[in-house]
Parts: sequence; C-alpha cells; structure tokens
Amino acid sequence: MLASWRSRAAFTAALFALTVLAACSGGTDTATDETVAEPAAVATTVAETTTTTTTLPPIVAPLTGLPVDAAITRPALVVKIDNHPKARPQWGLNQADIVFEENVEMLTRFAAVFHTNDSDPVGPIRSGRKQDVDLLESFNAPLFAWSGGNAEVTKLIRASTMIDLSHSSANNEGGYRREGSRSAPHNLLADTSKLWTLAPEGATPPQAQFTYRAADEAIPATARETGGAKLTMDGVKVLWEWNADFSRFVRSQDDKPHVDTDDVRVNAANVVVLFVQYSKSGYSPVAKTKGSGEAWVFTAGKLFQGTWERDDAAKPFTLKDTAGNVIALTPGNTWVELVRVGKAISFLPGTDPTSFKYP
Repeated sequence: MLASWRSRAAFTAALFALTVLAACSGGTDTATDETVAEPAAVATTVAETTTTTTTLPPIVAPLTGLPVDAAITRPALVVKIDNHPKARPQWGLNQADIVFEENVEMLTRFAAVFHTNDSDPVGPIRSGRKQDVDLLESFNAPLFAWSGGNAEVTKLIRASTMIDLSHSSANNEGGYRREGSRSAPHNLLADTSKLWTLAPEGATPPQAQFTYRAADEAIPATARETGGAKLTMDGVKVLWEWNADFSRFVRSQDDKPHVDTDDVRVNAANVVVLFVQYSKSGYSPVAKTKGSGEAWVFTAGKLFQGTWERDDAAKPFTLKDTAGNVIALTPGNTWVELVRVGKAISFLPGTDPTSFKYP
C-alpha cells in the first residue's frame, strides 16, 4: 500500500510539472484531465502584543474638588454680597464655590467666590473692606466685584493683586444695575457672565484652597458626630444644622431659615469655622487671617476640631486635626465663617438647637 501511494503521488507530481511546463512554453493544448494543485500552506507567526491601559486622574474643579468635563481656565470671581436685612434674600449664594462670612459694622457681609458656576444676577453687591485684601489673595489675582469703598480701602484694593471690577470701573460692561423692587443701597446687581468677560489677558484660574476626601476614603477617627453649630457674628446669629436626608448642612440666621431668591435654603457640603482675632480700622472690624488659631471643620455630618494656619496671604489656609493631620473636606461647596474667639458652640445629633443659647 505504501509503494502504491508513492507511485500515484509521483505520477501526479509529474503530470503537474508537465502542465506547468506547457503553460510556460505558450502551448495551446489543453489536458483532458485538469489537475489543480492545493496551495502550499504558508507558516504565519503572530507576535503577542501587550496593551497598557493608562488611567488618567479625573479633572476636578479647584474650588470644590468635584469632577468636571474639562479644566476650568477662567479666573476666580469674588463678589461682595450684602447681608443687611433689607438685602435678603440674596442672589447667587448657592451658586458660589466658596463663601466667606466676615464681620463688618454690626452686621456680616459675604465674599462669595465663583469659579465653577455663573449667577445672573448676583447680589445685592456692597462695598469692600480692608480685611478682603489678605483674605482673598490666595485666589491668584481674582476678579473683585464690589460697589466701592472709602479712600483708604479703595487704595488698598487697587494696589492688591485683585482685579478691580467695582461699580464705577465696570458699570455697563459688568451688567451692574439697580433692582427696582429693593431700596438703595441694598439693590445693586451684576451678572457673573458679563464680569468674566472683563478678565485681563493672561488671567489664571485659582489654586485649590482645601484638600478633598476621595470617594472611597474613610473619615479619620479624630472626627466625631455632630448636629451642627450656633455662631454669634456681629449683629447676626447663625445656625448650621446637618441634614442627613440631603447630606448637607443647612443655614439659618436670626432664627429663620436662610433662603435665596429662588426660595432654596442656603446649604453647604462643608462649613469651616475659623476663630480669628479682629482689630479695627475706623469703625470697621479687620479680621486677622494670617497667623494661626483654632478651627472647626464640619463635613459629612462630622466635626473635626483642630487648627488653622497661614503665614502668607498668597497661600491657602492649612487645616489640621488634633492628631496633626491635614483635614480633608467633602467635595462640594464650602462656607468659611470668620468668627470671633469664643463665639461658636457645636451640638450633638438629636439636640434641639433652640434648647440652648447662642454663645
């Protein structure tokens, strides 16, 4: 059988060779029994490839720590917002990334810092103060929207790193106007979208002001449960309460819920209470925001007690807990309360805040 198979194979090979030879010689004779040769298998070597997947860190907004689709390149915009009873409710407080509450002459005033969101309109806008210069320098030459100030304050602000967008400097271009339903001086509004168009060439976004906790990061054991805090500011009594249903702190002032013009309760992911010393410039309090002091950080229904420190106004506040670790905030908006020493009290969950007095 093996010999017979070899004979047939040899015959087939010879016949194939003759057929090829005839084709190459240009002959026209056609074989009666056409033989088709199977093509020889070609050996193929497939190289193993290794795919490396690089996971890029998410892009986050510097003043909230929240993820965004693309880096926000515009500068920070600070708007001085009135808190006189005739100025309430305000426009824009819930749209700001960070809000500072500072004592002024027997009242408080807000320095609302916008970067992520717009607020058209925003206000009521009021005058600046000497304390704004140190307080806001760490935002990388922010735009500063204010109604104006006395000669000393005006000179200081114009000599600072802030970009002067006062009512007199950016009137029509900034969208400044008077709201007819309010009385002056508690009715000056502007549009953040227009104010941003006045940013100088080369303006840069702000640096991050706080450290934020990752989604899977545990809250350190130095924190304790809290129901909120009561603060005595100059002429205003402030209450922050933790709302577990919304995972937010909600604000009241003078024993009434603090709402904005959309009737939405003023709220925050974080409330940072900085105990600061105040001096005076004429009749105006001046918060000392360089140096160090006690700090309470309310975040995720917890309270960290610790310290704040800042030796250079161009740098953000450093917040540390009792173990000396940097306190990480919940991503989201933050309110910073510049409280006089001894003028705040915290309370435990389930405590009725009306059952005890403001400090």
